[in-house]
Amino acid sequence: MSKKQVQKIQDLPEDFLKKLKSVTAKRAKIVIDHILEHGHVTTEELKDIYGYDHPPRAVRDVKEHGIPIIRFSVKGKNNRNIAAYRLGDSLQTQSGILDRRIHFSKQTKNELLELYQSQCVICSTKFESRYLQIDHRIPFDIAGETENSLQLLCGSCNRAKSWSCEHCANRTNGKDTEVCRCCYWANPVQYTHIALRLIRRLDITWTEQETVYYDKIKKMSEQNNRPLPDFIKDFIRTALSKFFH
Repeated sequence: MSKKQVQKIQDLPEDFLKKLKSVTAKRAKIVIDHILEHGHVTTEELKDIYGYDHPPRAVRDVKEHGIPIIRFSVKGKNNRNIAAYRLGDSLQTQSGILDRRIHFSKQTKNELLELYQSQCVICSTKFESRYLQIDHRIPFDIAGETENSLQLLCGSCNRAKSWSCEHCANRTNGKDTEVCRCCYWANPVQYTHIALRLIRRLDITWTEQETVYYDKIKKMSEQNNRPLPDFIKDFIRTALSKFFH
């Protein structure tokens, strides 16, 4: 621990310092230690130094331990604005509540596996238990633990949801649970927006024998020199125009 870090630690309230030192989870501890030494940590540093491809997830780990984090902008490589994070007001520390978010019993996981038939709620793909992650439909720091608040997501969908929620204005300003409840990430079947934007999204995967259809669609898109998502939209648009003609 550097002298610079010691000086920063000494300036912190004793109870807040105790809270920081109580965090032993690797990813959260790395973020905390870096902030203590340098005053803040940027998304570039989390990627380049520590190898985190999804920096907001690492910062979220800290928040889930009840430690306040403030996001702001700094100049990064190529003089572009990037996100940076520093410790917030120690008086806003939440004890005990957020800590429970990352600890789920095996029984809870098994109940969710049975409820969702081992499928990701977003993309509907079946996975082995170890590849499905327990997630709060509405971010825990907004709604806490509520009835039917948990869902199962694959790693890819969970990272996409984390990024979207992290950059949603409701997360940083309003924290209105009703806004979250109408979001795609909380209810992919019936929703009105995605992170307050008017977007409609459909996550589809082709598995096992279905992959032959994906390969055919992909080949057709290449023959028509169209990106696959655009080609599928064109295909649907043409089919709908014939159907409603």
